[in-house]
Amino acid sequence: MSAMTDKKQQFIVASETIAKVKDEIQSFIVGQNEVIDQVLWSIFSGGHVLLEGLPGLGKTMLIKTISECLDLKFSRIQFTPDIMPSDITGTMLLQPDETGRQNFIFHKGPLFANIILADEINRATPKTQSALLEAMGEKTVTIMGKTNQMESPFFVLATQNPIDMEGTYPLPEAQTDRFICKIHVHYPSKEELKEIVMRTTGTQTIQLEKVAQLQDVIALQQLTKEILVSNDMIDFAVSLISATHPDGDDSTEMVKQFVQYGSGPRGLQSLISMAKARALSLGRYHVSMSDMKQVAKPVLRHRLILNFEGEANGITADQIIEHILDHLGQGARG
Repeated sequence: MSAMTDKKQQFIVASETIAKVKDEIQSFIVGQNEVIDQVLWSIFSGGHVLLEGLPGLGKTMLIKTISECLDLKFSRIQFTPDIMPSDITGTMLLQPDETGRQNFIFHKGPLFANIILADEINRATPKTQSALLEAMGEKTVTIMGKTNQMESPFFVLATQNPIDMEGTYPLPEAQTDRFICKIHVHYPSKEELKEIVMRTTGTQTIQLEKVAQLQDVIALQQLTKEILVSNDMIDFAVSLISATHPDGDDSTEMVKQFVQYGSGPRGLQSLISMAKARALSLGRYHVSMSDMKQVAKPVLRHRLILNFEGEANGITADQIIEHILDHLGQGARG
């Protein structure tokens, strides 16, 4: 009984810590409540994030603010068409030792940090983008046959501009699938715009408090894994993923008409992990249906590939996901 009480207390403290982190972030970042939630869920579930939004909406500042509140080592990489893989991963250099003999020494690149801001990732060439694949998937970097372990925790938070396509290289599906979710950053409201001006154009300087430490983040990741998921919730998640496949038995007419490829197993894993993180942030020990529905769009929107007819009709992945959720809900009620 004592062990159970201690575990419950850990979950309570964890949810309070997450709430404090969010409050501290919002003391500097105006609005973007949903975006902040989804980024924090991603971090505590151990996943990477792709943020998509127009320039000037505060994507870079948000990521930097989160790293300060969590007291994590932050590194920013500005992607450009001429940036090389070694510019981000590091390289082997010849250096003399005490005896004067030349030896290869690995010099770490900016990728070796806890939170990596991959700014405008779609401006890098496919060769440089692919250099991130091993680091994001395996949390290692291999240079000249030597494998180097990334620091822990390790997150890549990448940004991309959805409208300026000149000089960009669209991320391949293998790369986008590595991101646990894709978050849309929208325009602030009138009230939020006014608050942004008041906070940023005056003389007041906001000092952010380090609400959590590196070990706290690791502990929160571990607690996220311990959140319970019932068989019913797993069955729902499996049905949701299966319903995104146009040739599947569970797919609807809308999916068959407009979707070319649906989500794979990694989408299912991401769905469960994000739902667990949301449950933890709300102080619950188990995943609920609301958790599944709230994380479905950010987790799946970049994993659905629409066909020509879907794109021509202006159908979005979010509309498809909303349709599937409605369909599954009707089936559950029926």
